[in-house]
Formats: sequence, C-alpha cells, structure tokens
Amino acid sequence: MNRRDLIRHSKFLSLVLRHRPQKIGLELDSQGWADVDHLLARMAAHGRKIDLPTLKKVVAENDKQRFIFSADGRRIRANQGHSIKVDLGYDPLKPPEFLFHGTAERFVDSIRDKGLLKRRRHHVHLSQDRETAVKVGQRHGRPVVLIVQAGAMHAAGHQFFLSENHVWLTDHVPPEFLEI
Repeated sequence: MNRRDLIRHSKFLSLVLRHRPQKIGLELDSQGWADVDHLLARMAAHGRKIDLPTLKKVVAENDKQRFIFSADGRRIRANQGHSIKVDLGYDPLKPPEFLFHGTAERFVDSIRDKGLLKRRRHHVHLSQDRETAVKVGQRHGRPVVLIVQAGAMHAAGHQFFLSENHVWLTDHVPPEFLEI
C-alpha cells in the first residue's frame, strides 16, 4: 500500500472515529471505542473495504498516532480530537511549565482577545515542543507558535490531560496565560 492510500484511510478513520460515525452506521461506546470487526464491515458496506492488516498498518504508521487499539486488539478509537461526545477517561495531570500551540497568523488577533477556544472539539490541543506546534500551525496558513503558561494555569485551577499520543488537552487557555 502506498503512502497516499495510508493517508486516505487515516483521514476516513478520523472522520468516523472522531466526528461522524453515523456516516457508515458505526456506533461508538461512551469512551469512543468501536468494535474492529464492525468497523471493517461498516467501511466495506460503504465502499471503503480494507482488511485487518491494512487497518493495523494505518494505525501504526499514522504520523500523529491518532488511533489506538484496545489491549486485546478487538476495539479501536481516536486518542483525541473528537467533536462528538465521548469520555476518554483521562485523569488530570500536572503539565510542564510551558506548552505550545500552533496556529495560523490570521487567527492571532482573535486569540489575543478570547484565548484558545476548543470550538467544536472537546479540548484545546497543546504540544510539548515547538516543532510539533509549527507543523500544526502550517496546516492553516503561515504558522505562529504560541507559548502557553501551563504551570501557571494549573496553579490557577485549570485541568490538563495527556492523551495516549502525548497531546496535552485543556478546556480553554485564557489570553493572560499566552505569550504571543
């Protein structure tokens, strides 16, 4: 399977595991898990036939490690980024002193005013390093990396969570905790 097919399958998995499982008649449990066999059957029924080894390759080679299999390999879910209601079961953690957020230059004025908002997602996504934040910001235009004073936010009572693929999550980053 070529790289383009892997990306195409990954984007489709993001759609059905993070945003619109109903598109293929898939049901996720309250924590966002889907039965692997059912996922493959529903994909095939909607013209997206892939086999289990291909699904495993898509999960393993996803550059952002967006997906994870359950310990027994019978279920799959997205690690974060859902726009549908799920409880990922992450426990609050103390974050590093600083985290990073990549965005496009055109959004900076709004962020200065309102801070970082989760919008249609469950959380604001933050990176542990600048390089990752630059990559994220590039997807939407000329990138700007914002420094989030995560330690100060945590001390002020804001909760942080760490996803399976090491993306830090929080509900909102008020402007006073941002260095732009």
